[in-house]
Amino acid sequence: MPLIKSISGIRGTIGGTSGDNLTPSDILRFTTAYSQWVKEQSKTKKITVVVGRDARISGPMVANIVIGTLTGCGVNVIDLGLASTPTVEMAVIYEKASGGIIITASHNPKQWNALKLLNNKGEFLNDEDGKTVLKYADNNSPEYTEVDKLGSITIINDYTKKHIAKILALPLVNKKAIAAAKFSVLVDGINSVGSVAVNELLTSLRVNKIIEINNVPNGIFAHNPEPLPENLIETIKKTVSSKADLGIVVDPDVDRLAFICEDGTFFGEEYTLVAISDYILSKTPGNTVSNLSSSRALKVITEKHKGKYTASAVGEVNVVKAMKETKAIIGGEGNGGVIYPELHYGRDALVGIALFLTQLALSKLKCSQLRKTLPDYFISKNKIELKKGIDTDIIISKMHKNYKNLPCLTVDGLRIDFENEWVHLRKSNTEPIIRIYAEASSLKKADKLAKKIISEIEQISK
Repeated sequence: MPLIKSISGIRGTIGGTSGDNLTPSDILRFTTAYSQWVKEQSKTKKITVVVGRDARISGPMVANIVIGTLTGCGVNVIDLGLASTPTVEMAVIYEKASGGIIITASHNPKQWNALKLLNNKGEFLNDEDGKTVLKYADNNSPEYTEVDKLGSITIINDYTKKHIAKILALPLVNKKAIAAAKFSVLVDGINSVGSVAVNELLTSLRVNKIIEINNVPNGIFAHNPEPLPENLIETIKKTVSSKADLGIVVDPDVDRLAFICEDGTFFGEEYTLVAISDYILSKTPGNTVSNLSSSRALKVITEKHKGKYTASAVGEVNVVKAMKETKAIIGGEGNGGVIYPELHYGRDALVGIALFLTQLALSKLKCSQLRKTLPDYFISKNKIELKKGIDTDIIISKMHKNYKNLPCLTVDGLRIDFENEWVHLRKSNTEPIIRIYAEASSLKKADKLAKKIISEIEQISK
């Protein structure tokens, strides 16, 4: 598989040849480039970078190279060991570090790994900073520090506890209500860091019964780690057979969150953010943000609570930017990523779990009943591969012209809003394809809308 380089870091499969896969030399090169960028950005002489990893098999190997390279560049390291993405983000903030590196390929299979790069706010790099790191990575003659100026290593193995303590202190997390509800909760930690972090959280919230599956942090993923219903057949069955009140599923680095209802129905990744936003907005009215490919349901919920909804370009860094601009009190992405600024500006499944359990406890509804209180929308996800030589930007521009009389957003491709439906056209940065997401009040209608748009693109591209 090709090595994927982006403003947020590098990602690839372990092994193979340098430049084509994620090899030790690639890890060294990009860590060195990041070190150079951190040094230029830092306003202090003492430069510290937080490093944490998920439990995938290649994690220790990658971490050793990253930490060794950072210290070789004269950067001090706080090594969290096994830690979720949001925990590393929190650590950067509270340790007043110059940045952070999260060693995780998120929802990708076990052969993948990646370096996610953070700034001194515990947030992903913006476009300008990310491109600077990529430019530095092309430098073939980097300089490393002399022996008396090597960086130090501080090991902190319990930062998850500090993260959870901050969650429990949030005013809208009601520990008493959760304890009184006597929930029975099934947890699928995908044999990664969530196996530890989610259990610690539920125990701290005094959840009555925790049923564990795939909860050994050995990096041997029991199923495809993307928390989608087709990957969770056994988890869903176990949720029902164990008579749990709900099932909780996270991805390997615990920034995506999905719920399974007590009756085996899938609450839906898209509706994780929608449900939690409904609870937050009912207590503290305000604005919300999600990306252009996320469900319209968040807009409906926001307007119900007299707030303003904003759609951002796809990507966490873009969502966060829009949240700051609009002073949004809750936001995220439709992949189960919840961003709650009261805690920090990062997708955080742990805070999402605490808020959702509070909502469920206070509502006194079953999980499936709570889902029925939310507006129903369905997303059809498709893509169309274009012939060689066809410019995707021209195709999208022509589609915009064809629908110029309807509300359109062009911050990331083209989103066309119909009365009760929308379609989002977005080109891939790595393949000659256009991704086409359509949402409607039924999956049949969404599929029909997507097929209509695909047919029009095919006519234009002839």
